[in-house]
Amino acid sequence: MGWVPAAFKNPRARKPPEVVRAAAIRAAGAGKCTKLPGVANPFPWLDAIIQGKNRMKMTLRLALPLLLLSASANAIVIRHDQPDARYRVSPSAIPALADLPDEGHGTLIAPRWVLTAAHAVNMMQMMPEEHYVTINGKRRAVSRIVVHPDYPASREQWQQMFGGVKTAEPAAFARQYKAAMDAMHDVALLELAEPVTDVAPLPIDRGNARPGMLARVYGAGATGTDLTGAPDSETHRTRLRRAENRLAQTDGSWLRYVFDCSAGAPELGGATAGGDSGGPVTIEVAGRTYLAGVTHGLDGTNSEVRHIVRQMQDGSFRMGVCGQRFAAARTGFYAAWIDRIMAGH
Repeated sequence: MGWVPAAFKNPRARKPPEVVRAAAIRAAGAGKCTKLPGVANPFPWLDAIIQGKNRMKMTLRLALPLLLLSASANAIVIRHDQPDARYRVSPSAIPALADLPDEGHGTLIAPRWVLTAAHAVNMMQMMPEEHYVTINGKRRAVSRIVVHPDYPASREQWQQMFGGVKTAEPAAFARQYKAAMDAMHDVALLELAEPVTDVAPLPIDRGNARPGMLARVYGAGATGTDLTGAPDSETHRTRLRRAENRLAQTDGSWLRYVFDCSAGAPELGGATAGGDSGGPVTIEVAGRTYLAGVTHGLDGTNSEVRHIVRQMQDGSFRMGVCGQRFAAARTGFYAAWIDRIMAGH
């Protein structure tokens, strides 16, 4: 369900205080925290973080070591019946991959442009000192952040919707969710101060993606296996992994795929998790690699969303298990907007 606020995934989860605090700070800084109606705020300090930009910066800097205390982990949720080494790839496997400052990714699509998810750049927008990305091991300054014009309104709708998930009627929430996904345009462009000359940009797909095609998903965020899911407490910046899934839907504004563990499914199937936002979903066409999607997150059909809501309410929800559906913004849908922004219009 996209970038689901961690507090809503498993309200009964018990985590060490420092993990809860760090996760809440991260969510607050990314604009993902919404107070639940009728629920007292268990973290009085969180209000101060949200209210003051400068105080938020300081708190985030102090909290960063806490985020790094988590044990080393893999990226991408993988199948338990496949060795981790088969998922692990060198950054040279996709040189155009861009790492955002704290977590999340983007993809170099032109010498001075990186395409990413709008929700992944919330922190960058609030903190000028984080106006950079890392490509091919080198820090590249970002001179401009361009979020899709329809995103801010859809983000507000998204936050309000998840603000009531704890007490929502599942069927009603599922209807809200569909409307929110229809309105969500989770893409952003980062203009670099200088052109990248040592890495070839990855061209965007403009309409070749089709259901049944094999897509590759990259990420260096949180992880687990299909048996455990990806715990919220895992660090969101780890080693790069790549999973393969068959596309299930390729029309409209979204690419959708299922983490399929059944017989005949791709051996290296996997799912994205926290910290993979904005990362590339690629396809091969006539021997050439194209960027077909920008990672958004967990998704679901009407019945799947109702099931997920019930799990969130009873505390049994796990992110990244077999059968879950995921969504990525489809580049073919946004090609005209991308071209217009890069041309300076």
